[in-house]
Amino acid sequence: MWVYLLLAVVPLATADWYEKVMMDPDIRRNVSQLISSKGYPVEEHEVQTKDGFILALQRIPYGRKAPGDYRGNKTPVFLQHGLLSAASDFVINFPDQSLGFLLADSGYDVWLGNTRGNTYSRKHTKLRPNTDAFWDFSFDEMGAYDLPAMIDHVLNVTNQDQLAYIGHSQGTTAAFALLSENPEYNKKVKVFIALAPVASGIHITNVVSYLAPFSRDLAFLAKLFGIRDFLPNNKIMKWLSEYLCAEFEKFICENAMFLFFGRDYQELNVTRIGVYGAHTPAGSSVKSVAHFGQMIESDFAKFDYGKRENIARYGQAIPPKYNLSSITTPVALISGLNDNLADPADVAIVANQLKSLVGATPAEVCLMRKPTQRSLEDCSK
Repeated sequence: MWVYLLLAVVPLATADWYEKVMMDPDIRRNVSQLISSKGYPVEEHEVQTKDGFILALQRIPYGRKAPGDYRGNKTPVFLQHGLLSAASDFVINFPDQSLGFLLADSGYDVWLGNTRGNTYSRKHTKLRPNTDAFWDFSFDEMGAYDLPAMIDHVLNVTNQDQLAYIGHSQGTTAAFALLSENPEYNKKVKVFIALAPVASGIHITNVVSYLAPFSRDLAFLAKLFGIRDFLPNNKIMKWLSEYLCAEFEKFICENAMFLFFGRDYQELNVTRIGVYGAHTPAGSSVKSVAHFGQMIESDFAKFDYGKRENIARYGQAIPPKYNLSSITTPVALISGLNDNLADPADVAIVANQLKSLVGATPAEVCLMRKPTQRSLEDCSK
């Protein structure tokens, strides 16, 4: 398939076209380079999880407007990316348009996390990325291992007792899993701001929904996509981003993004399409995507391996559910009307289960997303 796509694109790659595309150097920059190129300080950190994964973090210790001594009592803010993404999501635009930069300029100590399997977190103490065992994970493991390791590292380095957590998409899913299972981290997370929160998937309509009927059959998905990584950010993907997202072919990349994240032309900066495509997708496991597919047909629960394997792993035929009502950390939910992974109706379901919701009641969450509806029951329609 890649061969035919390349043959279709190569004839279009004129020198003039290439010059237009390559005018933006952000296409080939990594996260740290994206940060430093905008005039911000950046630190690179690594942390090892209890199950051996080595994760990368980037830190913006202070903003451009306050470059003095930053070792004082500054609140650390931890940003966690979504499905198939990386820390670049938070610094991919210009300083007045990127959450990471805005927070740094507002006086916060900003930390950017990268979960296992993405572009920056593909190392393990024993396993190699070319083995099936390396990719045997979903948001279960991210919540159980990745987030605790990264949160503890941030608190240790900053000598703070608490941090603010801002998650997007899968970054909220993993956090909901962690906070519902581990009371200790409810004390370490001062506030949880959930952007495009996903802890209910009944109304998911994006490309993941097409995998739902097969989400428990990893053998089938392995034949379809390969057992390992799903949409990694490799040289082919970067090359296609540079050329396929040029002036007259932007619609191809636009629609690819809308397929995964929802259609919203007004909120998309088309002049940055090539940059977005060069950094996202950043890869994850097939199992991670399959787990979101399972949420469409079931509740917010641990991965479903089938009755026999579930009994072996969990001691019961049905995977244990995550109990959102056990979360005590204050949670704020923020979502978009056209998000096809965090549907407004699903966000309302999540809000109704949280006892620590701040900023709006469950009914208000629904009304803000769909003003014509008047009850939680209507949210599901």
